[in-house]
Order: sequence, then structure tokens, then C-alpha cells
Amino acid sequence: MKLIQKLFLIGMLSTLLLSPAAFAGAESGVYLGAGVGNSNIKGAVAEDDFDLDANGYKLILGYNFGIVPLVDLAVEGSYVNMGEESIGDLSFSQTSFNGFGLAGLSFGPFGIFAKAGLSAWDADSKSGNLTKTVSGTDPVFGIGARLQIMKVSGRVEFEYYNQDNFDDVYMSSISLLYTF
Repeated sequence: MKLIQKLFLIGMLSTLLLSPAAFAGAESGVYLGAGVGNSNIKGAVAEDDFDLDANGYKLILGYNFGIVPLVDLAVEGSYVNMGEESIGDLSFSQTSFNGFGLAGLSFGPFGIFAKAGLSAWDADSKSGNLTKTVSGTDPVFGIGARLQIMKVSGRVEFEYYNQDNFDDVYMSSISLLYTF
């Protein structure tokens, strides 16, 4: 009986993975999503070095062109709130609006991707009654993987913000997206 169950399972998985739809790229069209993650910012504020970890979130809007099978080409915009972290009297938060070009490869329902773009960011630091805001526009890069089932996909990704004002700024996140 166990042999029959194994053969049935192998047959079902083969049908799913070898079907023409499974080898198509990600769903084309407009997609909308949200994600949560952990951000890390290292740098100096008021001549003090800091290494902050915080929980943040992102909102994503993009368009996947779906021109070439097995290849994903997309443009994407996102709003990222990297959270707020406090160390003693110092609190720090950062938000950004990002624009990306995204390229990836599809392997059935799985895919990998890389993205590059620009980030317009604002960072606020507060120490007692003093508040300081710095902002800029700098490059941002990312890599990730996705799993797509019909119009819904889940993504795991890492984004590195190449900001001049800070030593390291990055965010690791998981996101859920829906293609219309």
C-alpha cells in the first residue's frame, strides 16, 4: 500500500512540476504586496557609534512584464519603514521610498531575482530634546527568492542601502504579493 501512495505522490508532483504552466515566468501584470523584516543600521550620530536592529515593514507596488518565458523582468516601487530603535537617550528611525528594476529566473513555481535602484530616504535621530533629520538619495541593491502559486507569491529578500551617511544599512524581509 505504501508503494502505491508513493507512486501516486510522485505522479502528482511530476504533473504539477512538468506542466507547461509551471515553467512559465511569474504572473505578468501589476502586483501589490506587503512585507515585514529586520533592519540593521550602523553609523555615527553625534559622534557616537551605533549598531541598531529594528523590526520594520514595507509596502510594494510593481509591474512584471512577462515578455520572455523563464525570465522575470519587472519595475517595482516600495515604501520601507525600517522601524525605530532606542539606545538609552538616543532613538533612531528611517523610512525610504525606493524604485527598482528587477530581473529574475523562474524554475517552475520557484524563482530567484536581483534588483537595483534608488532610495530616497529620511533618517530621524532624537536625543533628549534635540532632533536631527538627515536625508538623501542613494543606490539600493537586493537579491531574493520567491515561491508563486497562481497569482499569490511569497518572497524572501535582502536589500542593501548604499548610503553615504551611514556605514551599513540593510533589511532582510519576507513579503506576500498578489498579481492582478
